[in-house]
Amino acid sequence: MNIIIEISYLVSSIFFIFGIKMMSSPKTARKGNFISAVGMLIAIIVTLLDKHILSFEWIVIGLIIGSLIGAIMAFKTPMTGMPQMVGVLNGFGGGASTLVALSEFYRLSGNIPTQTGIAIVASLLIGGVTFTGSMIAFGKLQGIVTGKVVKYPFQHPLNLILLIATITAGVVIVINPTLSWLVLAITFVSLLLGVLLVLPIGGADMPVAISLLNSYSGMAGATTGFVLQNNELIIAGSLVGASGIILTQIMCKAMNRSLMNVVLGGWASAGTVQTASTTSAKGQVKSVDSEELAMIFDSAESVIIVPGYGMAVAQAQHAVRDLVNVLEFKGKKVRFAIHPVAGRMPGHMNVLLAEAQVSYDKLLAMEDINDDFPNIDVALVIGANDVVNPAARHDKSSPIYGMPILNVDYAKTVVINKRSMNAGYAGIENELFFYPNALMYFGDAKEAVNKLVQELKQL
Repeated sequence: MNIIIEISYLVSSIFFIFGIKMMSSPKTARKGNFISAVGMLIAIIVTLLDKHILSFEWIVIGLIIGSLIGAIMAFKTPMTGMPQMVGVLNGFGGGASTLVALSEFYRLSGNIPTQTGIAIVASLLIGGVTFTGSMIAFGKLQGIVTGKVVKYPFQHPLNLILLIATITAGVVIVINPTLSWLVLAITFVSLLLGVLLVLPIGGADMPVAISLLNSYSGMAGATTGFVLQNNELIIAGSLVGASGIILTQIMCKAMNRSLMNVVLGGWASAGTVQTASTTSAKGQVKSVDSEELAMIFDSAESVIIVPGYGMAVAQAQHAVRDLVNVLEFKGKKVRFAIHPVAGRMPGHMNVLLAEAQVSYDKLLAMEDINDDFPNIDVALVIGANDVVNPAARHDKSSPIYGMPILNVDYAKTVVINKRSMNAGYAGIENELFFYPNALMYFGDAKEAVNKLVQELKQL
């Protein structure tokens, strides 16, 4: 029986590996998600058939309640709320690991082997940080908690002291597992650390934070696997942890920033509200209305659309799809340029546009489309800011200097749709607004794009 269980776990792990691999492309992401889900189903069934399961009553009750909650969340959460949902689910993983570690500690009643004690402490620490950190991330994304960088006195020394204290208490617990009060203290401090570590991260750094918390949830699952001596949980947690940290590094590279810079609070100016003037030493802003813009698009042959967080906030993805349909009906070539950190989670723009039935083959990553901008008639930027700021190339004093950006300024005409001249997350003026080939199209993204679509239909 044990051999069958271990083989089933191996098969399940293979499903996880192939599923994660397929999620790297929008075209195969759904199939990869399904394959991973099948792997998880196999793991659950095999675990329930394992001889260690003593009673199924509470498992069935939990299964029913959890399934109902999951179904309601899936149906009720709009696609624009996916970042928040991902944050919550990361937190649930960390919370589950914390509860399992606590219950296993009390079940063993002081008779805890050294390796199990180490795993319990690690699970409590990582799981606690993941749970509360993810809840804070959810709050920032939902607007419940401020999206600005939050600083507090002795921020870094305090976090370091708490971490060292937790590890020290963990060593004491491993040596003397009868000190149950110390386990509760470790749990409390771990939960506190999650809040203190994520609170200073600005709202626009959430793609990195979400990836990192996803990695944490995987590591928490892996340590819980050691607690329960479950090989499948160790493998699955390790896969999630490794893929999450790789994605985190990709996100950091896309912003030309180190992980520590993001985790320790990021740019000092991040999240500040700075209203730029329509006049600058760099030039004069030129604005355009929907009628004039329709004529510009009507005379163009090729268009690249750059979506950003503003598109998500305005829920304009369906209006953008209508724009694509109208332009293609008129014989225009339309594609999308997706920056790695556009939005509030990895792949945020891809998810929104796919939900609006935009074809996957039109969604191109920055490295696959950046060289095409000099040949493009019109580049339309919808709600993006820092990821198209040319200052990142040449202004060494800029906080975004060195960050890879989309080369929209190389297009023949650049149209920027924004509500106002306000600065982006980095808190700096976007010099693109003043370029001679740039036109500002002010207004809410959904309303503005709908107006443009109606004007184009009349031409």
